Amino acid sequence: MELTTALKALADDNRLLILRLLGRRDYCVRALARQLGISQAAVSQHLKVLRQAGLVSSEKRGYFTHYRTAGTDLMAVSSALAALAQASPLLCGDCGPDGRPGCREANAFPTPLSAKSWEVNKMKLAVTYENGQVFQHFGHCEQFKVYSVEEGSVRSSQVVSAAGSGHGALAGFLQNLGVDTLICGGIGGGARTALAQAGIQLYPGVTGDSDQAAADLLAGRLEYDPDTMCSHHHDGEHNCHSHSCGEDKHGCAGNG
Repeated sequence: MELTTALKALADDNRLLILRLLGRRDYCVRALARQLGISQAAVSQHLKVLRQAGLVSSEKRGYFTHYRTAGTDLMAVSSALAALAQASPLLCGDCGPDGRPGCREANAFPTPLSAKSWEVNKMKLAVTYENGQVFQHFGHCEQFKVYSVEEGSVRSSQVVSAAGSGHGALAGFLQNLGVDTLICGGIGGGARTALAQAGIQLYPGVTGDSDQAAADLLAGRLEYDPDTMCSHHHDGEHNCHSHSCGEDKHGCAGNG
């Protein structure tokens, strides 16, 4: 998938609304049309554009086709944009007189860049890890399982020790590993901010087997709670708000 293709697909209010709805649960065309107040034909056309861009997937269930977001490609788009926002360009300091080009970096690229340079099909995913399970407090995590993903499939994985990094340094630790996506259990507000500043996409409130969580994310069916918040008190009390079932989850909970 190319970034330019994805951005063109996203440049429409109704298509953005469709992605928001599909981020909560699966929908068929008829249910999406009712939610948006537009015709089924218009919804079908929007879904065609999103599918061609690789941003949604579909599954036939009986007489109806249900759609869901393609989480991996959406995260790749997010990561590519985050990389642009975090860039630190060098100052030129060597422009020629009278407006003539004289930049030292003028010949940095021997051939012109093409749209293919914006292909977004790789991801590095980390999961808070302990004994094969998703560890339930980010700030106390001593191990991460890191998955290298290409074209939507895990190519390799390894368990990495974060012991000694400290509660406030884990976001930087993950950033130095090249991680752009994180699955975890409970997490505090400060850590959320640090991860956002590092350009790392967060999927909190996840429990269970770490490998299964990674597979579910890549398949677009991971159950997580974006509002999960973990707080600690001076008396040692620990309170993690875990995710609960509801229509904000992936999966078809109704009859749409």
